[in-house]
Amino acid sequence: MTFQRARSEEQREIRRRAILDTAAAMLDEMPVAEVSLNELSRRVGLAKSNVLRYFETREAVLLELLDRFLREWLSALGDELAGGIDPRAPATERAGLLAGILSRSLADRPVLCGLFGAQGSVLEQNVSVEVVTRHKRESLDALAAMTALIRKHVPELGDGTQAYCLQVLVLAGALSAYLPPPATVLAVYQAEPSLAVLQTDLHGALHLAVTMTTVGTLPR
Repeated sequence: MTFQRARSEEQREIRRRAILDTAAAMLDEMPVAEVSLNELSRRVGLAKSNVLRYFETREAVLLELLDRFLREWLSALGDELAGGIDPRAPATERAGLLAGILSRSLADRPVLCGLFGAQGSVLEQNVSVEVVTRHKRESLDALAAMTALIRKHVPELGDGTQAYCLQVLVLAGALSAYLPPPATVLAVYQAEPSLAVLQTDLHGALHLAVTMTTVGTLPR
């Protein structure tokens, strides 16, 4: 992919989208830690200095992708919740269905979970106050949208709904740092089956964690 010099606002926006789309494709192939600015520049067909005209750092690119993926997920989540939770069911049943839908939906998006996991420790460490401010505003809007969605289907969560939503996202990020395990860990499990009790997958781990958080948030 090669570009002529961007002269209009429309051309600049096309180039920004190309950079973001290329970074998104890289995340389908490799973990967040392996996405480098040099490789991103090579794949998008721009000099590194030109990429930096649109995004101040690698982390700024990934933060914007996190915002994009979060918006896309919430759009899909609304349909998943509407189709999967019977509003006539008792609160405990709806809460269980909610936990299952959230855990499955997040586990199906490992890139989003990986970006959550890197958000505080990596992505917010090498960006300007302006970039962080914009990202935090996007995050707050997304949290409000998620809170409204959850409250619609399980209003019994009440005033704890926003904290519950934030905790679910933190869990998704934290668990994604461990799953799937590297080849060395899998080899250990195969060599010593007694240790394989520690083995799980992202969906299973999320389901357990989100279920426990959901039950703990429901009023007694």
